[in-house]
Amino acid sequence: MVSVDDVVKRLEAHSRPDQIEGMARYGMDAQRRMGVSVPDLRKIARDIGKDHDLAQQLWQTGIPEAMIVAALVDSPDLVTEEQMDAWAKDLSSWDVCDQVCMNLFDKTPHALNKIAAWSERPEEFVKRAAFALIACLAWHDKSLNDDVFISLFPLIKQAANDERNYVKKAVSWALRHIGKRNCALNRAALELALEIEGMNIKAARWIASDVLRELRSDAVQKRLQP
Repeated sequence: MVSVDDVVKRLEAHSRPDQIEGMARYGMDAQRRMGVSVPDLRKIARDIGKDHDLAQQLWQTGIPEAMIVAALVDSPDLVTEEQMDAWAKDLSSWDVCDQVCMNLFDKTPHALNKIAAWSERPEEFVKRAAFALIACLAWHDKSLNDDVFISLFPLIKQAANDERNYVKKAVSWALRHIGKRNCALNRAALELALEIEGMNIKAARWIASDVLRELRSDAVQKRLQP
């Protein structure tokens, strides 16, 4: 049976302290970070397999790389809303936030509930997690119909006035991924982006510009054509 100490030793074996300064420049929390690459984290997680109990223990270490491995080895069907809330409160770096959302949270049955709840939270990374989850669902979950994403538009518009860097980037990410699902959602996302642009708020103008540029691009429009 794999222990937390076993995993930490494997992380230490792949650590690259020389990378930490560069990671910090990209806004990643450098505290307790080892500098392990995401491909190495994924390989370590594959070797472990699914282990819900180990995931809880890895998360509690507070080591960013161990927290990402925790999300990779946890079982989505065993994750409760209480666990998601507890983990969200611990988020202090955008990369851990996004990795947890795309590797675990978006696969749980609670994702939509958490989007609604977290979108109004004051903590920067909890609020980011709400919109990272929207982006990940739009990217990964092909079973969701368009109405699900349209129903999230009021949350996106409401958050477009948040000037905090990691929130506004996630709001843009969410709307851009929705707009890349199909032609109908592309049109709807572009309409919402124009509404956001009209809010005449600095963060909203940045989000709208980011969304309009990508969703109107030749590459996206060509890919969406039947």
